Amino acid sequence: MPYISSLHVYPIKSCAGHDLSRAELDVRGIHNDRSWMVVTESGSFLSQRSHPAMTLIQTALDDGHLSVSAPEMDDLTLETKNEGDTRQVEIWGDLCEGVDQGDAAAAWFSTHLNTACRLVHFKTDFVRPVDPDYAPRTTDQVGFADGFPLLLISVASLADLNVRLPEPIRMNRFRPNIVVADCPPYSEDTWKQIRVGDLLLDVVKPCGRCATTLVEQESGSKGKEPLKTLATYRKLAGPDPVFGQNVVHQSEGVLETGMVVEIID
Repeated sequence: MPYISSLHVYPIKSCAGHDLSRAELDVRGIHNDRSWMVVTESGSFLSQRSHPAMTLIQTALDDGHLSVSAPEMDDLTLETKNEGDTRQVEIWGDLCEGVDQGDAAAAWFSTHLNTACRLVHFKTDFVRPVDPDYAPRTTDQVGFADGFPLLLISVASLADLNVRLPEPIRMNRFRPNIVVADCPPYSEDTWKQIRVGDLLLDVVKPCGRCATTLVEQESGSKGKEPLKTLATYRKLAGPDPVFGQNVVHQSEGVLETGMVVEIID
């Protein structure tokens, strides 16, 4: 049967992520996943699409503190602010509330990205609903991820893509939270609901891929793949090629690597 081969968390939207062996799911997805976001001074989100250097920002979390590092930058450690200067911020047309993380954070990110910006933390009591066209429940919500709490991709799907590419790429180009092994390529396209341990997960929408996948995560360099190749065989619906599936969890709980993935529907 399929099983979880790896789990990933991305604390700051569009910055580098890191591996987990165990992930706690809160109401918005993996705890601390995309809980911080870099925004312009007017509140619009920034991403690797326009600022590939974001991938060079490494993060670490420790007891309420966020640490960031990047080439040619001094390391910075911040105590997470959950109260204080609240800003209205925008992500894909959704207006959210974020708590500004202070001038030191703003200066650090502005210097690294060479653009005036601020760092905000998702306001604890704010609710950003999942798109009602896809949300199985009216209570489903998400943080600063593009639109859904979780993204799932199979190992076999990446292996199939890599056979078609001029040079193979790593899974981190696609920024999944859950990577599943021991299933055929693209079998996740057919799943509607899965069970992992005590958790039921709804597979709700194929993930249309954007220019973030063009950014090599270790160097920040940008090319034409994998979108050029994906466009030749993965335009299943809509203008963008799809790779991976967006997932909504039915309850809070725990995921661990090695857990069996049971296909319910």
